[in-house]
Amino acid sequence: MTPENSAHTLFLTATIVYAAAMAAYFLYLFKQKETLQNRAFGLVCAGTALHFTGTAFSTFAMGALPAHNLQQTLLTAALALSSVFIILKQKFNLKILGLFATPLIVLMMSWAMVLPDTAPAGDPFLRGTTFLKGFWLTSHIVLIFAGEAALALACGAGILYLIQEKAIKEKKRGFFYKRLPSLDLLDSTSYISVITGFTMLTMGLITGLIYAKTVWGSFWQWDPKEIWSAVTWLIYAALLHGRLTSGWRGKKSAMMTILGFAVLIFTFFGVNMLIGGHHQTFTK
Repeated sequence: MTPENSAHTLFLTATIVYAAAMAAYFLYLFKQKETLQNRAFGLVCAGTALHFTGTAFSTFAMGALPAHNLQQTLLTAALALSSVFIILKQKFNLKILGLFATPLIVLMMSWAMVLPDTAPAGDPFLRGTTFLKGFWLTSHIVLIFAGEAALALACGAGILYLIQEKAIKEKKRGFFYKRLPSLDLLDSTSYISVITGFTMLTMGLITGLIYAKTVWGSFWQWDPKEIWSAVTWLIYAALLHGRLTSGWRGKKSAMMTILGFAVLIFTFFGVNMLIGGHHQTFTK
């Protein structure tokens, strides 16, 4: 079996395992049994291990990190999300966040599985022909994907915050009140996730600018993806500035994380698909 076939089999198996984890998390939401949460998290870990192994096979076959078309981009983004989720879950023990992470992972994996693995275009953007170029390109991709995964989880915590706040304000405590964490825990988790994601996003943008310099001879090309990445960065910078100087907490912060993630999604997919530019090859 070729490395490409092995990778596809591993990705397909990982998708099934992730789907089982998603089902277990939804059962945990309803039944609140700790064994269900433990199994769900164990399945995420197992899916991530299979996913990582498949990515290693793809990397070996390609000689580069597999993020050169839409299928590969979705697979790498899903791996980043599952990995960051495992880290944050272990740190904060925010069990219910799997309810947001796993459907997003399954969506990206399922989408990737029905897409063709088209050959990368001969764009100089993808030509990491020297060790230094390859280093900056790989660093850019890894940091950007990890940062966006952390910001996705911040959005998930923000959504859960709004749901829990609404449940608390209702006179008759509803379904979610006893099933979701406290507002303080959700707010602090979202904040830490934003800090983590913003830091990685910043480092990813810096390495991207350095790589652009090695390929095109200038740090900034006024590429649509560059412009919208700057807009996304400014939104999260404003959120962190507001928390530090103006006391933005709770609902306002939660809504900003959701807005920021919506812009991030447009930057990640919409710009490439609707506007184009140097990064368009990643979503073909």
